[in-house]
Amino acid sequence: MNLIIFGPPGAGKGTQADFIVNKFNLFKLSTGEVLRNEIKNKTQLGKEIFSIINSGSLVSDNIVERLVETFIADKKYKNRLIFDGYPRNLIQTKTLQELLLKHGQEISLVLKLSVSLETITKRILERRTIEKRTDDNKEIAIKRYQTYEKSTEPVIEYYKKLNLLKVIDGERPIDQINKEISDIISLI
Repeated sequence: MNLIIFGPPGAGKGTQADFIVNKFNLFKLSTGEVLRNEIKNKTQLGKEIFSIINSGSLVSDNIVERLVETFIADKKYKNRLIFDGYPRNLIQTKTLQELLLKHGQEISLVLKLSVSLETITKRILERRTIEKRTDDNKEIAIKRYQTYEKSTEPVIEYYKKLNLLKVIDGERPIDQINKEISDIISLI
């Protein structure tokens, strides 16, 4: 079973993906974490990514695709991935479908955490005191939310038409979200 989890930056995707990984013995492919590792390791690609992210933009499809395929091609992750932060647009969605098909896999479920801009802004500003990230400020948070909403809307519609989409109210307490997600996955 391969899953995708969607939600704007600050929606709690990482928290929920970690819960799913632990409960269902899956592997999380967080493009955000993979990209941050490139930045942390100060690779040439990491320097380019750092500049893009700090401007409030999204990293190019080509960069992300190369990083994603290394996971999909790895047999230890076969049909055991949860994609966190990918795909973000229709081009990436089609690329993901091609990569999965190429490696004999498919998506079983798509979860969308629905959270308002007000809640996202509040969470990101609170997060600054715990896990300081250079992209955690109000202006960038708003721009990233708007960019996310605009670019992922067609992706959400794509998976909705395939009857793979389940929308989760991400405004609720974490344990309630965990339970709903667990109940949904248990039906697969």
